[in-house]
Amino acid sequence: MSIHVALHHVTHYRYDRAVELGPQIVRLRPAAHSRTRILSYALKVLPEQHFINWQQDPQGNYLARLVFPEKTDELRIEVDLVAEMAVFNPFDFFLEPYAEKIPFSYAADEQRELAPYLETLPLTPKFAAYLAGIDRTPLPAVDFLVGLNQRLAADIGYLIRMEPGVQTPEFTLENASGSCRDSAWLLVQLLRNLGLAARFVSGYLIQLTADVKALDGPSGTEVDFTDLHAWCEVYLPGAGWIGLDATSGLFAGEGHIPLACSPDPSSAAPISGLVEPCECEFTHEMSVERIWEAPRVTKPYTEEQWLAIQALGRQIDSDLLKDDVRLTMGGEPTFVSIDDPDGAEWNTAALGPDKRRLSAELFQRMRKHYAPKGLVHFGQGKWYPGEQLPRWSLNCHWRRDGVPVWHNDALIADEQQDYGADEVMAGRFLASIAERLKLPARFVFPAFEDNFYYLWREGALPQNVSAQDSRLEDELERERLRKVFSQGLDKVIGHVLPLARTAANDRWQSGRWYLRDTHCRLVPGDSPLGYRLPLASQPWVTAADYPFVHPTDPNQDLPALAISASGPGEPAPSDERVPKVDESADWLTRTALCAEARGGRLYLFMPPLERVEDYLELVTAIEATAQELHCPVLLEGYEPPSDPRLSNFRVTPDPGVIEVNVQPSATWDELVERTEFLYEEARQTRLTTEKFMIDGRHTGTGGGNHFVLGGATPKDSPFLRRPDLLRSLISYWHNHPSLSYLFSGLFIGPTSQAPRVDEARNDALYELEIAFAQMPAPGEECPPWQVDRLLRNLLIDVTGNTHRAEFCIDKLYSPDGATGRLGLLELRAFEMPPHARMSLTQQLLLRALVARFWREPYAPPKLARWGTELHDRFLLPHFIEQDFADVIVELNAAGYPLRAEWFAAHLEFRFPKVGDYAVSGIELELRQALEPWHVLGEEGAAGGTVRYVDSSLERLQVKLSGLAPQRYVLTCNGVAVPLHATGRVGEFVAGVRYRAWQPANCLQPTIAVHAPLVFDLLDTWMQRSLGGCQYHVAHPGGRNYDSLPVNANEAESRRMARFFRLGHSPGKLPVPAMVINDELPMTLDLRRFPNKND
Repeated sequence: MSIHVALHHVTHYRYDRAVELGPQIVRLRPAAHSRTRILSYALKVLPEQHFINWQQDPQGNYLARLVFPEKTDELRIEVDLVAEMAVFNPFDFFLEPYAEKIPFSYAADEQRELAPYLETLPLTPKFAAYLAGIDRTPLPAVDFLVGLNQRLAADIGYLIRMEPGVQTPEFTLENASGSCRDSAWLLVQLLRNLGLAARFVSGYLIQLTADVKALDGPSGTEVDFTDLHAWCEVYLPGAGWIGLDATSGLFAGEGHIPLACSPDPSSAAPISGLVEPCECEFTHEMSVERIWEAPRVTKPYTEEQWLAIQALGRQIDSDLLKDDVRLTMGGEPTFVSIDDPDGAEWNTAALGPDKRRLSAELFQRMRKHYAPKGLVHFGQGKWYPGEQLPRWSLNCHWRRDGVPVWHNDALIADEQQDYGADEVMAGRFLASIAERLKLPARFVFPAFEDNFYYLWREGALPQNVSAQDSRLEDELERERLRKVFSQGLDKVIGHVLPLARTAANDRWQSGRWYLRDTHCRLVPGDSPLGYRLPLASQPWVTAADYPFVHPTDPNQDLPALAISASGPGEPAPSDERVPKVDESADWLTRTALCAEARGGRLYLFMPPLERVEDYLELVTAIEATAQELHCPVLLEGYEPPSDPRLSNFRVTPDPGVIEVNVQPSATWDELVERTEFLYEEARQTRLTTEKFMIDGRHTGTGGGNHFVLGGATPKDSPFLRRPDLLRSLISYWHNHPSLSYLFSGLFIGPTSQAPRVDEARNDALYELEIAFAQMPAPGEECPPWQVDRLLRNLLIDVTGNTHRAEFCIDKLYSPDGATGRLGLLELRAFEMPPHARMSLTQQLLLRALVARFWREPYAPPKLARWGTELHDRFLLPHFIEQDFADVIVELNAAGYPLRAEWFAAHLEFRFPKVGDYAVSGIELELRQALEPWHVLGEEGAAGGTVRYVDSSLERLQVKLSGLAPQRYVLTCNGVAVPLHATGRVGEFVAGVRYRAWQPANCLQPTIAVHAPLVFDLLDTWMQRSLGGCQYHVAHPGGRNYDSLPVNANEAESRRMARFFRLGHSPGKLPVPAMVINDELPMTLDLRRFPNKND
């Protein structure tokens, strides 16, 4: 994403009288080898009476030789240029094998050609000592140069020096200071003495202030800045001249624009020439100004745009309030690690070594801000088939009325700290809690590992291994055996206090547990003690008598919670009858509070409870006990019952990401604060929203940013009160495919995890229209279950999964249980945008649509039948932008002035520009387009079957303007591209689908990679290519990256390196026949044509 900057440079000499000037040599024109693209350049000289002759010196530098026929009292030289600041990677080069390590020797012919750049000054004491201190042990070339450059930057202090000329290396080392010229010349001499050819460079340095301040290391300049600068270039065989800036210790990047490169500083001076003796006044001014900036994700909006977005958000809020919509919005943003982009836990694995630590840090930051007196609960999350262990979930619950739930933070244990807690403390803790609840402490009993199981397991091992090192293939089982036998089978794992509320929910009860074994033997496993209790060994009870814990119905009215918990009342009398054979033991307490010491920390496993009042009463007793025993604790097990009087957020793991379930927001201002706070705190925790593919494509985290819409309580839900609102959203999304594809991730299509209704099943639209016809009109009474039953079997993926759909109504009014009847709608086709404000603009769009459809329902008589057009036209950015412009126009007409430029950064993020090319008034632009990924057939794997996703196809959009179709044809790899007129004269668009990589398992696995893609503008009259460009699907130099880009700069440079603004097909060319596919008329699928790489 480039920025165009205008650099303005004035050098002004004023003389005390009219003087004669000799010829002046000006070296202020960017050199031909400048890697920064110069879009325009102007040199203006005063006095105007002069002659100018453009020349080149022996090194190929541009010189302006000025001759002044008349005497003059001033000399003013003004330079104005426009440069395209696009990132390139200064480390992206190849080396000849013999030059991969320094020191090395040049080949004989190179030695001869480089002779001027190897000349050294006579050695002096300080210089010789510094040179001797450089380690000559062979090192990789990049490491050696980085080390030397940084050492010099640290050893030589920078100072501004106005005198002409350059200090000697000896003088610079003696004073340990110098200007950029002096440091550069010192580095040149050091490199030459090490046997490396080096040259002195003078040029412009442009530094732009960073959009985002660095977390570690300097952030660079605070304001945009430019100056004349000097650095050094070293010649590496295979790579050419590589720039080293000894002032900063960095390699030369896109901000270094070379003006003159020479063996000696004297022939690189910006201006040189003679003037007759006189008094002279010298002034010098330089400035840089941004004149055009591509939309970019690091700074998506100007302050003026953001203020307008804020104002509209508040306007929509007032409409939602006036119309009594009662909308709340939450979501599930996801983050990945800044420091470990290649780790399995940040790509595919749900769990990993750093995920829990980083999640806990983010959790604590959020808790400190939102609920410093909230309850910390580290519980169990989702458990998917194929995963040995359930995932964890870090939960924070607090009372909406602001009353503290937990008072003393010091009593919450830190997972990284050892407090010395052991099984004795666990027993004491439960006994103390029993006393506080007025229950007999004698009911507390210890729990042990199952010795019979582990002795059997040891007996089943091969005879030549031990239990401490069992060599089992299952890593978890291996570690489990080692741990159990190391600690001993007689070790107390933890203690158990049977605890429940009575059937009437009015008193605490406890009692003895009657198990077949004398001791409580735990089910083997790695989970907390509470999940491993031998519940199946408890005395039998009939199903009718079983004390089930029933979740509270979220639709009922609940009284306000008491300000302070009253002390526990009298417990239920304990019934210690021993159950008889075939007698239903309905008097026993079947749930328990457990205490287990792990890693020197005390973990308390909470029992399931129906009412939140009882849970809070137990938490109060736990905190009081922790205070009394000076023992910090961590709560796990069952969470507080779902209750609208509590609020919560949670941090959980998902494959490749950390997911944060944020608390719902009722107003726009709450939404802004929570979204911006979360993004920033995640960044401070070294978590990011930026993830890149190996080729540098920016993808979002891959974990999604699902938005959840609903109400504060189920009966407040706009979708249950007005089902037509859901119908409006589904219909509008369907008729505007840009809403599905502009904000989604890369995984789209019929078999994706959030398919559109018409992608998943062909008959779904027909059935959906029938379902819509049965929905009550706005204002009519509608039982809440009816919405669910009408749409549940239509909003699904191809396998029938109700959760994997673009509009997910799992938690709207599900028949499965109270947790599914929350009145919530989840929009799953949103990928994680890189910037908080981009996320907020998406949410603003949703709020505007809800406000509009509440007032004016959207009910087209028939839904559009897009057919194959969906995966042809609407995967190209031009048509997505066109369709989205209609959405903006309609919202403006409804009174919500959204602007298209607010979504420019989203379009740039979703469809990054590959490159552009212009010839003969015809302009060509290439952008990434979308390509559906398909789930492949099942394959056998250990423990079951797996299905892989084919992502080996990619698509580009090619857009042409100024084209005369009667004469010119665009070809890609010799095949005519089916250009489609956009409605503007001379403007055409098409898609090109190609094989980007060739995995062993994919659709059409025998078709080779289409590399490179060569685009030619073919003149059919002359049968020649006017010109063209190349897009290299893989690195043009054959580099195979083995790690993901570390940041956005490296990612962008990888993308830019693959596009060449040259490389048309030479010679006379046959004019290919245009073949237009019936199903995808706008797309050229190169797989259907012979491939030269096959």
